[in-house]
Amino acid sequence: MVMKGCKEVALAMSFPKEPLVLLNGEKADRKSVGSAFACYSYSPERRIVCVTSANSCLGAHLAKKLLARGYLVRVTIQNPGNYEDMKELLNEEEISQLESVVVAKMGDVESLCDAFRGCHGIFHTSSFIDPRGISGYTERMAFLEAEGARNVIEACGRAAYSKRCIFTSSLLATFWKGDENDIGQVKVDEGCWSDEDFCRENKLWLALGKTRAEKVAWRKARELKVNLVTLCPSLLMAPSFPNAHVETSIPYLKGGQIMFRRGVLATEDVNEMAEAHVGVYQDMDYGACGRYISYGKIITTLEEAIQLETSLKMHGLLSGETAGQLVSGEADEIPPNLSNSKLTKLLDRASRRVSCHPSQSLLSS
Repeated sequence: MVMKGCKEVALAMSFPKEPLVLLNGEKADRKSVGSAFACYSYSPERRIVCVTSANSCLGAHLAKKLLARGYLVRVTIQNPGNYEDMKELLNEEEISQLESVVVAKMGDVESLCDAFRGCHGIFHTSSFIDPRGISGYTERMAFLEAEGARNVIEACGRAAYSKRCIFTSSLLATFWKGDENDIGQVKVDEGCWSDEDFCRENKLWLALGKTRAEKVAWRKARELKVNLVTLCPSLLMAPSFPNAHVETSIPYLKGGQIMFRRGVLATEDVNEMAEAHVGVYQDMDYGACGRYISYGKIITTLEEAIQLETSLKMHGLLSGETAGQLVSGEADEIPPNLSNSKLTKLLDRASRRVSCHPSQSLLSS
């Protein structure tokens, strides 16, 4: 909903023992927070939006895109120590332009309510990073992923000015199933879901976490009448920050040779993914809804698989014996088995609207 005229928004915030809000990187006490967030004056062009986990690569890129489009951007981190990580992804000027940086734990719905209060849109990009490798993302983390999703949607329904949430899921939530006979016959699209039992049996914990989290988000959104849209990106790559995506790549690529063989191994530039989030959010005024699969490149040859694993310093993870035999013995190229036509059509419509109204550009960097 677009606001008319000016609107004062009072943020009724709770103050636990540790500070909830950081202002320009400094811990804020109760008095300074109260005066800083007492009220805001809006114009329709200056909506407050909130991005969760701005210390993640996607969260930081999304904050950059929204700032460039003139939004008032509030970001969340889960603890004060994440602020240093965020500073590696956002420069000083960008951080100074943020409306605020709020400490909000995914397991604490009240702190999320405080963070989302007054916002016109919530971009939930948060996920658990796996610093120890494949075994580090456990079934317990998959459970916490779903709990965090439930809390985010509840807080959006309770506290946001507009009940709009753009939720980052994963392509992993679409294609993990036990029956390989269907692979290649029907392309994986937004109507496809991974099988939770299959993910659990094969210890595909990240796929399980993303599948459960997105399903929980949809159920909670229907209950609270939150306008929810989900994006399901493939493996995110960050050329400008070559090490930023390595940790999250490890759990994503468990079962990578099978993904390659099935034609569902794909990558996406994190900058393009941030653009897609903003494009989908702005298209919600024109009917954007449901799920959107997003990828930039499908890995279809052994050479491409080797290039990817080399860039990730994971030699042999994708081009192992099984994948190599398949490519050299049966075909030079794996048939792609993904469809992102729904997102492509949305961005094409958005581009055509921009050509008619340049001031509303979605694609300015």
